[in-house]
Amino acid sequence: MSDCAHSASQKTKRFLLIGLSLAAVAFAPAVAAQVYSTALGSALETYPYPHPVHFLPLEIDGEPARLAYMDVSPAASAHGRAILLLHGKNFYGSYWEKTIEALTAKGYRVIVPDQIGFGKSSKPDTAYSFDLLAANTARLLEHLNIKQAAVVGHSLGGMLAVRFARTYAQMTTHLVLENPMGLEDYRFTIPPRTTGEIYQQELNGGDPQKIREFVKRYVVEWNPEIYERFVEVRARIALSGEYPRWAKSSALTYLMIYQQPVRHEFALIETRTLLVIGQEDRTTLGRGQVSPEVLKTLGQYPQLGRAAANDIPGAKLVELDNVGHIPHLESPQRFHDALLEFLGP
Repeated sequence: MSDCAHSASQKTKRFLLIGLSLAAVAFAPAVAAQVYSTALGSALETYPYPHPVHFLPLEIDGEPARLAYMDVSPAASAHGRAILLLHGKNFYGSYWEKTIEALTAKGYRVIVPDQIGFGKSSKPDTAYSFDLLAANTARLLEHLNIKQAAVVGHSLGGMLAVRFARTYAQMTTHLVLENPMGLEDYRFTIPPRTTGEIYQQELNGGDPQKIREFVKRYVVEWNPEIYERFVEVRARIALSGEYPRWAKSSALTYLMIYQQPVRHEFALIETRTLLVIGQEDRTTLGRGQVSPEVLKTLGQYPQLGRAAANDIPGAKLVELDNVGHIPHLESPQRFHDALLEFLGP
């Protein structure tokens, strides 16, 4: 090949590479900023869960409702023990998939409800309370003929787990709090808002990119294969005619967290307790309602976790470095190791 031909060939390759690079840049935003066009009902009717979903009929304020749940049998030799997994506010039962797998492999029967107002369960316009959700959960265990269970609560589910363990101590063998909300009393620093104000904020919260930015704050490293599902569900519900019902339930459960603190109950917990705290978590309620200076003082999970462990009698604290708000998704091996060690043989 002559020098001229070689030079022409090299120029052609460079042009091709530049063209491919420009095409990649042009295509990348479309991948990063996915747009969802298929609506999803407020009860996630067509959204797949890792195990069959059953429904427990309930009555809420005189109206019929349904509590969705998964009841997963042991995959290994059963030892007769059950464990209850309680989801967070912006989550639902299906995100416990790997935890279910880890627990059933060790012989546990695993019960995973979607609380009323969340996931595949009914979303009544009612006065939500941790007492109501705890009573519904106890009724589910009774329906399944489960006398006792270990209780694991993540985020909002941690607040519910505290109330459940306090109210139904005889049904609770172990209490595990995974980056729970409510490690501080938000009323001391965050100004109150009306239901209408929160409802309007929820109604305006369907933009996928804004949802994605919100979910990214939960984790140290964004992995769309793991976390994009939370963006998809919220964005697709926003396309549904049932979105106002979903938004109202979301607003009411926000108020439940704000108005019904459990922090002051920690010293009264009698159940053996494990706290698993991702050290990079800075989750708080009402992020947009306070000044940057005040915000810096909120959601300080390393300090909050240690203070909680000090106040809960005999509590064990496991601190996970480089982990945010969702340890069972961000660092599943470390979370499951800590959980299984605490539960014992």
